[in-house]
Amino acid sequence: MIHQYENNGYRIVLDVNSGSVHVVDEVVYGLIPIVESALAENMTDVSELTERAIEQSSYEESECREAVSEILELKEAGMLFTEDIYEAYIHDFKKRQTVVKALCLHVAHDCNLACKYCFAEEGEYHGRRALMSLETGKKALDFLVQNSGNRVNLEVDFFGGEPLMNWEVVKQLVSYGRSLEESHHKKFRFTLTTNGVLLNDEVQEFLNREMSNVVLSIDGRKEVNDEMRPFRGGQGSYDLIVPKFQKLAESRHQMNYYVRGTFTRNNLDFAEDVLHLADLGFEQISVEPVVAQENEAYGIRQEDIASLLEEYDRLAAALLERKKKGKDFQFFHFMIDLEGGPCVAKRLSGCGSGCEYLAVTPWGDLYPCHQFVGQEEFLMGNVEQGIRKPEVGDMFRTCNVYAKEKCRDCFARFYCSGGCAANSYHFHGAIDDVYEIGCELQRKRIECAIMIKAALAEQ
Repeated sequence: MIHQYENNGYRIVLDVNSGSVHVVDEVVYGLIPIVESALAENMTDVSELTERAIEQSSYEESECREAVSEILELKEAGMLFTEDIYEAYIHDFKKRQTVVKALCLHVAHDCNLACKYCFAEEGEYHGRRALMSLETGKKALDFLVQNSGNRVNLEVDFFGGEPLMNWEVVKQLVSYGRSLEESHHKKFRFTLTTNGVLLNDEVQEFLNREMSNVVLSIDGRKEVNDEMRPFRGGQGSYDLIVPKFQKLAESRHQMNYYVRGTFTRNNLDFAEDVLHLADLGFEQISVEPVVAQENEAYGIRQEDIASLLEEYDRLAAALLERKKKGKDFQFFHFMIDLEGGPCVAKRLSGCGSGCEYLAVTPWGDLYPCHQFVGQEEFLMGNVEQGIRKPEVGDMFRTCNVYAKEKCRDCFARFYCSGGCAANSYHFHGAIDDVYEIGCELQRKRIECAIMIKAALAEQ
């Protein structure tokens, strides 16, 4: 499978199955579809291919001869028109044995903000407000150790609601996790996601010492953030959290954190919010599209897609321009590894929800991920008794890009790994479908990310 597109003056050709990326001239770009069609007809003779190229294009004979030769050289090198070697692997892939390597600890089903788009319903997750006890948290870490097999590196994300509302338990759980490392030959990587309201010097010092990564929630410009992320009384949160976030980012030397925002139909010009965050001094930025039904006033609709695609292009160009001026920042969705990247299993199945990654509620219930919490059909067990419904994990284990018909002809499938199972379920009632609006935006982000790589390679 070949994907061709033009972006910011670059003609880019992606060989989907090999992952090879080529920046080509106009003639090669124009002849690749002609050669691909001829090869599909089992036409392999160079002269015949060249003749076909001359007949079906407006290029000179010498141009066609040279371009066809270059295209065939790439094919022989295994960098163009390659076969899909992964589908044959999927049978064994479905039967693979997995271990739990990461937990999302819901230490607080409560929040001090009332974000309008929150899937957790102000932290309650379709249920009651609650804080995780130290005892339950310890059992969760014990469960992770016991179900992680020979894996050494384990990940725990303190999540909510707002985890800083249960700060003492967070600190004690980190200490308990560290006490397990040597005796069990494990290494915990702790992370925390916060809205910043309760952030202070003591919290900052602890985060910098113990947390491998910190996610700081802010949506961008003051008017945008305060519209969607107010306190329960309606007042905005921007003025309170910005200086705290700036201080934390600097204390971490602008590394190992993200300011993470959500854009909605209220700010389809979201590039302005990304650039605003960069102007505030943040160098690690993620601003993602809201996932909401189209009948929500802030929900993204199909009619918004064209302008959003243009906005990603505008952001990519602005990011490159800032890099030239030494005002560099990272935009999470434009970060791509074209030389290595995830292993085959990760490319086919994604985040590992339901089998390698689980969410734990304040009372110890286990769910496939934080976005399924509160939906009883996905309750898998609890930290005391372990997995009681292994069939839920089996369902997620068999979910992959080849189980999703809409992924089969998509050039992005090995980059997005089939997209988010929770989004698929919430829009279609099945985890093996896709959220179409999210797919369209993801494809554009991948195109922009590859273009940025091409542009930087020229510098």
